[in-house]
Amino acid sequence: MTIPRTALFLLCFLALTSAAFAVEKPEPVVIRKSFPEAQKPVVETWCGETIADPFRAMENIRNPQVINWLKQESDYARNTLQRIPGRDSLISKMQEFDKRKVSKVYNLSITENDVYFYLKQTPSDETGQLYYRKGFHGKETLLFNPSSSPDKESHTVIGTISPSFDGSKVAFTISKNGSEDAVLLIMDVATKKLFPEKITRCRFASPSWLKTGDAFLYNRLRALEKPGENPQHNSKTFLHIPGTDPSRDLEIFSSATNPELVLNPEDIPEVSYEKESGQLFAFLSNVDRRLTVYYAPLDQPGKKKTAWKKLFIPKDDVHDFAVTEKDIYFSSPKKASGFRLLKTSLEHPDLEHAELIVPETPGATLTGFTLTSRGIFYTQSKNGVEEKLYHQEYGKTESKEIILPSAAGTIALSSKGFRYPDLWVVIAGWSKDYRRYRYDSRNEGTFSLETLSSPALYPEYERLKVEELMIPSHDGVMVPLSIVYRNDLDKKGTNPVLLYGYGAYGNALTPFFSPSLLLWTHKGGILAIVHARGGGELGDAWHTSGMKTTKPNTWKDLISSAEYLIKEKYSSSRHIAINGASAGGILVGKAMTERPDLFAAAIPQVGLMNPLRGEETPNGPVNVPEFGTVKKPDECKALIAMDPYLSIIDGVRYPAALVTAGINDPRVSAWQPAKFAARLQAATASNKPVLLFTDFKAGHGMGNTKQMEFESLADVLSFGLWQTGHPEFQIR
Repeated sequence: MTIPRTALFLLCFLALTSAAFAVEKPEPVVIRKSFPEAQKPVVETWCGETIADPFRAMENIRNPQVINWLKQESDYARNTLQRIPGRDSLISKMQEFDKRKVSKVYNLSITENDVYFYLKQTPSDETGQLYYRKGFHGKETLLFNPSSSPDKESHTVIGTISPSFDGSKVAFTISKNGSEDAVLLIMDVATKKLFPEKITRCRFASPSWLKTGDAFLYNRLRALEKPGENPQHNSKTFLHIPGTDPSRDLEIFSSATNPELVLNPEDIPEVSYEKESGQLFAFLSNVDRRLTVYYAPLDQPGKKKTAWKKLFIPKDDVHDFAVTEKDIYFSSPKKASGFRLLKTSLEHPDLEHAELIVPETPGATLTGFTLTSRGIFYTQSKNGVEEKLYHQEYGKTESKEIILPSAAGTIALSSKGFRYPDLWVVIAGWSKDYRRYRYDSRNEGTFSLETLSSPALYPEYERLKVEELMIPSHDGVMVPLSIVYRNDLDKKGTNPVLLYGYGAYGNALTPFFSPSLLLWTHKGGILAIVHARGGGELGDAWHTSGMKTTKPNTWKDLISSAEYLIKEKYSSSRHIAINGASAGGILVGKAMTERPDLFAAAIPQVGLMNPLRGEETPNGPVNVPEFGTVKKPDECKALIAMDPYLSIIDGVRYPAALVTAGINDPRVSAWQPAKFAARLQAATASNKPVLLFTDFKAGHGMGNTKQMEFESLADVLSFGLWQTGHPEFQIR
């Protein structure tokens, strides 16, 4: 089954921009000096420590004074970025890359009767359009174009796609300007007509259809009753029948219907129906990777109250599972940091005495698995950058490695479930475009290319070299470091480096192919990716050694990576730019404030820059399992230690900085990066620019148009190349 995973965090390269304009006459870059009106610091005591917060007033992001300052800073940042020579040529090259593919397909969902639903973009499309076809070779039909809206002042994107089991209906969400304020629509596929209802407040909706296709389950945020309420608190799961009034939907799972389950206000209740087992699975979702799941028979919906039974709670340490009609297969790092795959009865689950199916493999991490009629297929990764595929038949204890069409840095598996033989394998690498294959396990197995996106060639990257290294960190722990560059690179200690990292939520930075990002290497630079602790590259222990009280390992791993690159003559401190997004803001912000001498530039994007105040934001409470809470003394001290904003000291020569925010961001409130930029402007003594760009038509990044993505990445690359000394990008 597909486990709903509420998207509460983001892992991406992004920077948010507005439309470009030309500057004919160069002017000197002025060093900004913070929020213009002097603010009286708010002084508070947190877990025994006195903390001064000089820019607390900026947290009122709707204050006209704050809005005006954000706009002024954004105008200045945009003007400066537009003046960087070479930036426009980067955008032109990205547009050229885009035209090489007739179409790009993503967000694919395949029904059990082989109907394909997906989003497709052509070179002329700014956002993806919803299509369907019957089978891989079927005729393609357009169902919905989000760009057809008469509102030309905003842009709309499609999010979640959920077809019914037979593909006769499809539910999908749309949202505007990156707000993720999703509206759920339902379409009859044969007629391409929308049902009349538009269900609002569906940010976390992952519709799950019932067997007959005449109803589905979905999460909906509650309507706010008074100012100051958290819009994410106390959401509910409902049962909806297409064509009916959503206000009459039956409430299925919530703190009101099931007080005995003790749902926290920040938990996101979601319910999925699994057809083959006939069970409903109720999830309490947050950023904790340890699942909380209850289940009940299908015949329960419609009754006054569903009698849920416990399946998993956090102490069981289950991270993923799939079911047959009678068994549960689940992965867990319990007694095995690299994860094991186990099996137990669905009717009478006994996790303590579960049957071991795939044991932990030394030096590898179990990264995913799926069930088919021909057995279990699973993937294992070495250091998060070298992945392999295995097959184990039901009832047997030995697994067989499946030789892939080419070596894979990343593998993604999908199937229709345990009753079907279909298996699809998507593979990619730092210098290899994504390829999707159908695997036929009969006759020793064969792979058939079934990539839905159009093929394209990138001769610019034929000479790329990829190094997968293990480098010592501050405490002697060996950390994976991926380095990508042209094979004619001269290790003279002056090469521009873009050093990217994330290190949060147990998410591994696995190899991916981005022609636009690789333009850094096309300009003679080195793209480096640190697989810092807090991620999941080396198993569950890698995650837990970079969260809450152990969070310093995350940014110290990045610092150690920079020191290694300098020591080995790849680069020098004057030529290294560091970059991270979202939770990666902690990584970048703390690295630059702890070692300002080590970097030429820092580029935190929509970053979590003031985590001590994170719980005051709508998305803050749900992130407590990852970063901690001010309510516990040790975790409160950890939040202070990981806070980039609080780490800034007056009079220090800090690197240049490009800080971005999205005014509609529901994940990281725009005042977080804004406070950091204002404080950095006021404190730095380096005479290097500190730019703050807030996009007033964007959020956290996933709602951007294609052109916005090109411009935002061009900002990152051109600013980094400018500050690391590349001759083609110097403002004269």
